[in-house]
Amino acid sequence: MFEMSLRMPAIARRGALALMVAAANLFAAAPASAAPPAEAFIATNVAKGLTILNNTGASEAQRKSQFQTFILGLTNMRRIANFTLGQYYRTASPQEQDQFAAAFQNYAVAVYQSYFAKYSGQTLQVFGSQERAPGDTIVQTHLIDPSDTSGKQPLEVDFRVVNDNGRMVIIDFGVAGIWIAIEEQAQFTSFLGNNNGSIAKLIADVNAKRKQVEAGTNSN
Repeated sequence: MFEMSLRMPAIARRGALALMVAAANLFAAAPASAAPPAEAFIATNVAKGLTILNNTGASEAQRKSQFQTFILGLTNMRRIANFTLGQYYRTASPQEQDQFAAAFQNYAVAVYQSYFAKYSGQTLQVFGSQERAPGDTIVQTHLIDPSDTSGKQPLEVDFRVVNDNGRMVIIDFGVAGIWIAIEEQAQFTSFLGNNNGSIAKLIADVNAKRKQVEAGTNSN
């Protein structure tokens, strides 16, 4: 192959050289690829959430109200609530499903706020994503503490983003490898299994847990 290239006619060599130069210029001029939509969605919106929680100019009640409006705009809480019921969703009546979804929404907002309030003053850095299926992406992020000089690995927080009827929403997030909705499903279905599948008892338990989270007595 090397010998053949040496014998290539001059005009052909000039043509090949011109083609290579044109290709090199094309790649050099090509802009860097934009971040995948799910990554951009998380980078923009989670930063907004942290800004709300870090706003010391607002009262606690104002921050709570603003964060609730914010998080409900990013998630499909009904979908998450249905998921956490597991197999018991199919046996619950429509009224029970609605009542549980309302209780779960209040609880979930408190849990989300509790998690992110722990990282007041930190910034979020997206470092990658993995597509589970079309329209279903895990976005990987780090929470960076500007004041931390220990050199330890920053906390990884991952978000599962799906296309929900044309808009991107968060349906779960994982902290240090623990996925919140999956963890809640395990706890709720275990509770229901021990209480004859009573959705009413689960709602009461979820309401009690919400009050604990809001009071800062729950490790979640």
